Amino acid sequence: MEQQNNVTQIIIETINTIFETLFSSIDNNLYGVLDKVTFIGPDILNDKNFENIFGTSTSNGILLIANSLLLAYILYFSIRYLISHFTYSRTEAPGSFVLKLVLCGICMNFSFFIIEFVLDLNYNLTLAIRSLGQNLFGKEISFSQLISIINSNVSTDTSSINIFSIDGLIKGTLTLSLLNLVFSYSFRYVIIKVFILLAPFAFLSLSLTNSSWFFRTWAKNLFSLLFIQIIVSLVLLVVFSMDFSSTDLFTKFVYIGGIYVLIKANSFVREFIGGISTNVTQAVNNFTNFKI
Repeated sequence: MEQQNNVTQIIIETINTIFETLFSSIDNNLYGVLDKVTFIGPDILNDKNFENIFGTSTSNGILLIANSLLLAYILYFSIRYLISHFTYSRTEAPGSFVLKLVLCGICMNFSFFIIEFVLDLNYNLTLAIRSLGQNLFGKEISFSQLISIINSNVSTDTSSINIFSIDGLIKGTLTLSLLNLVFSYSFRYVIIKVFILLAPFAFLSLSLTNSSWFFRTWAKNLFSLLFIQIIVSLVLLVVFSMDFSSTDLFTKFVYIGGIYVLIKANSFVREFIGGISTNVTQAVNNFTNFKI
């Protein structure tokens, strides 16, 4: 019996050691990245390879393809306008089309700077919310700081976690939930870059009534993706505003609730204004089925 107890104790200690190493590795390496992929600003554009893909002028990159489509739009309108004289169908006046095409062409070629302005505006709004929290509570409103607070409140000794205790289960739930956030917001980071690359085509689509739906869909999805970080900032502000005790079980469950809200932030935004899902489990299916 004593030998069986010793084996059981060894197994428990081994499992706890494995989870201690896992949680420590996640805490030390991933959550600084989480701040970077969540709070996106104009610096996302400061990538030489990305700039080359987008196009540094009208003669290279995505901009070259978009400018080539200008001719396709002119040909499409010309053929449609010619056919309308035979079918007596109503069509847009040539003068109106040319004016819209010129304006859309200008916006298309300056789309990089327009996107940069939008990203800067959204980031400054996010920064204002986080700065408010820092001034009020004397703490940096970030995931890195949140992890530090969670570790101090959930477990007084983060180097010896018992996964079979309530503290260990809560710590495991929080860590895995935050790991889920890393995957979700990393996916969002990449999708935002994809939508930035689509910006020239979105502006060009406004030149024709039949294709203007593409701009509306693009704008709504990009706005929803950027708006998420404002919701995240507000949630973090609320979590940091609470004065908790590390010995209070209520504290630990509220932190779980806060993390769950952060995980569901994309779903809240989708229900409120529409957009695509950045949840890892739904991303592949919803990427090709935008919810408008």
